[in-house]
Amino acid sequence: MAPKRKNVEVEEEEEDEEEELAFSRNYFLAKEVGSSSGKRSAARKVSEINLVDEQLLRASLSEIPAKHEKEIGSLLESYKSLYSNWLFELRCGFGLLMYGFGSKKTLLEDFASSTLISYTVVVINGYLTSVNLKQVMTTIAEILWEHYKCKGKTSKKQHTQLPSGSKSIDEIITFIDDISDDCNCSVCLLVHNIDGPALRDPDSQQHLARVSCCSCIYLVASIDHVNAPLLWDKKMVHTQFKWSWHHVPTFVPYKIEGLFNPLILSSCGHVQTTKTALVVLQSLTPNAQSVFRVLAEFQLANEKEEGMHVSELYTKCREQFLVSSQVTLNAHLTEFKDHKLVKMRRHSDGHDCLHIPLPSNALEKLLQDLV
Repeated sequence: MAPKRKNVEVEEEEEDEEEELAFSRNYFLAKEVGSSSGKRSAARKVSEINLVDEQLLRASLSEIPAKHEKEIGSLLESYKSLYSNWLFELRCGFGLLMYGFGSKKTLLEDFASSTLISYTVVVINGYLTSVNLKQVMTTIAEILWEHYKCKGKTSKKQHTQLPSGSKSIDEIITFIDDISDDCNCSVCLLVHNIDGPALRDPDSQQHLARVSCCSCIYLVASIDHVNAPLLWDKKMVHTQFKWSWHHVPTFVPYKIEGLFNPLILSSCGHVQTTKTALVVLQSLTPNAQSVFRVLAEFQLANEKEEGMHVSELYTKCREQFLVSSQVTLNAHLTEFKDHKLVKMRRHSDGHDCLHIPLPSNALEKLLQDLV
């Protein structure tokens, strides 16, 4: 009986080994299939997707019915009980910073119109793609200047003059700070999306921080970007803005804020392409930027042309002392083509020519920003 038992054990071991080998083969086969399908999907390009016209997409979005209007209205109504506390914090010298999911535009404007009636309210729509901060500061200066002139008693700063339009924004803020104590006026600066695309640069944030320190300026702002706090250092938060944070989720759709941003699924993607091209060009050397500018200016001046011959570009760049040899120009062109800034196409005369894949208006905007 012992030999039979041995044979059974051997057969069982062989079956177990075969099962393990089959499992291993299936496992690696599945991994191979998965990796190959991943390569196929990764090879697809965004340009191959059939995108919708932007106007049609926006029209479709506007037809989507609103949801939970009653609940959102009740939530906004509940925040009105906090208005008096917010006003008290403003008068104590704090800046109000509202955060939370949903547009806070309606909430802040209702707070301003119902509670800040003794203040002159100046609104900055930070969600716009471009904001003229200097014009805002000039407006505040003009408001304070009018109250300063109408003041009955004599001021210590009799020689103060309203700064002209040629003055820098720093000089205008200095004027606001100088005149703050001598005018009987309080200005509330209401900033929708202080973390907006046009206000994210350090200079804009520093200007807002400086003006918030003026004794007659009160700041109310909202943020939506998850990394918005990274815009400020410790001094700006605690000494200049002196933020009092308020979590006020509204769940209101970002309809107004979204009007000024290009839709990802729309075919009008030149805005994002121009921004990407600007970032790439700014990382290149001044000579490379100048070579690109020569090509761009030729394309704008000759819109009917199929492109610019490489030899013609080399002649123009050599005349302007931008390149010393064809090798140097080729190095710049290789970098342009690697970043999809320039494309090579076959001219009708059989020669290769260079073309920038941007419409004229986008190319003009790119050259204006490239300083």
